[in-house]
Amino acid sequence: MAEIVNESLFKVAKGATIVLLGTFIGMLLTFIGKVIIIRYITQSEYGILSLALVLLNIFVIVSAMGVQEGSTRYIAHFRAKGDRSKVKGVIVSSIQITLLSSVFLAILLFLASDFISNFFHTTELSTPLKIFSICIPFTTLTGTFLSLFRGFDRVDAKVYFGDILGNLFFLLSLGIVFLFGLSFLGVIYANLAAIILTFIVVVIYAVKELPIKGTETVNNPIVRKELLLFSIPLLATMMLGMILAWTDTLMLGYFKTPIAVALYNGAIPIAKLIVVPSASMLFLYTPITSQLYSQNLMPEIKRNYAILTKWIFTATLPAFLIIFLFPDTVLEFFFGSNYVQASIALKIVVFGFFIHTFFGPNGATLIAMGKVRVLMWAALFSAILNLVLNLSLIPPLGITGAATSSAVAICAVNILMAAKLFRLSGVHSFTKTLLKPGITSITIIFMFYMLSKDLLTVTFWMLPLLFILFNVIYALSLLLTKSLDNEDIVILLAIEKKMGINLKRIKKILKKFM
Repeated sequence: MAEIVNESLFKVAKGATIVLLGTFIGMLLTFIGKVIIIRYITQSEYGILSLALVLLNIFVIVSAMGVQEGSTRYIAHFRAKGDRSKVKGVIVSSIQITLLSSVFLAILLFLASDFISNFFHTTELSTPLKIFSICIPFTTLTGTFLSLFRGFDRVDAKVYFGDILGNLFFLLSLGIVFLFGLSFLGVIYANLAAIILTFIVVVIYAVKELPIKGTETVNNPIVRKELLLFSIPLLATMMLGMILAWTDTLMLGYFKTPIAVALYNGAIPIAKLIVVPSASMLFLYTPITSQLYSQNLMPEIKRNYAILTKWIFTATLPAFLIIFLFPDTVLEFFFGSNYVQASIALKIVVFGFFIHTFFGPNGATLIAMGKVRVLMWAALFSAILNLVLNLSLIPPLGITGAATSSAVAICAVNILMAAKLFRLSGVHSFTKTLLKPGITSITIIFMFYMLSKDLLTVTFWMLPLLFILFNVIYALSLLLTKSLDNEDIVILLAIEKKMGINLKRIKKILKKFM
């Protein structure tokens, strides 16, 4: 067991190092673009842009048909069984399904753009939606190709194209718009140009790198049917997830003003920063866990889950505390003083995302186990809860009500998935090596905050110092509570190898506290 756990953790950590670096570069580039846009267009225009992007993402997710997650799982599953023919069948079927569905939904959004803009009482929304409708096939197929590479444990495509190249193309397109005078529609066309250019490069790369050549049959109707049957519940789950993720934005647009949407969408990207480590570590977790599950290696899955959750928590906690304790400072630095009004909403939403990371990769594990219907029912409950709370809280409370609804629904869906996962397999995240240092460090940091808040005015340049301090406190809590495992050294070895750095002294110190 130990050898299999160490090998799989080594792969996950090695891939996570690359993905985390790429994700942070992508987030940085995205943030630069977002800050440029926010500072050079009006709040009302940014609210319209936010609504248009939400609607675009909804259509893209629906057009993907759940096939992207399904293809990752099935490629890993058939690879573990050595069935090359079915692997190629999954590749071809995924491209065929998402091509047809994305073209259909692109036409639908174009035709429905006037109706949608009237529904949101914003006629200026119609033109951006028409332009974004062209993006749907290109965005969907790019995501499909990246999911295929993920099934082969390939992280390079996601990093190069999903994180870096697409964002660079967008910044380049924005620069061209600046040369001719920044306009609101110019920002929309910059998005379109970046998406099409990224798609072209991804297709060229996929033709060269994906194993679709050979004598095996690739047009396999049985594989296509199996993939669709597996993916349809995932599609339902994702559509319900859209309700959870974007109902607050859409209902703010309906009940309030574009300015309220803009304020809320200033807080959300910052809150989502804390899930970056989780997404990076889990990029290869799903295909690797699918392979372990196909070989009935549940004890290994259980151990991987516990160790990875601890590392996700370790990487998330300091950033969460910085955003939660000092939201005004963070918002003012990135978006200016006009966005400080969203500080309470930011605190609430970032707490919801922190709870999500605390429960570990429950959704990814259920997908790897093929339990997609569990995800669907959990997502249905949380979506209904989110909708009811938004209807109740947004009219009186505005963005604070939207944030509360979102945080409660995020907590609810994670509790449901974690409970079902534990019942099915005994897998859970609540180990002593997670809870002891977590409780200890949070207690110390909150005591420090309460004692110093009236004596110290925190400005943005102080946040990096506090971030380092919070990391040191947590690291000491890990050591003093003896919460290290042998597998932690394995993950450090993977990081050491991938980054080309020498962690010999650190490993020697850590072993003394195990």
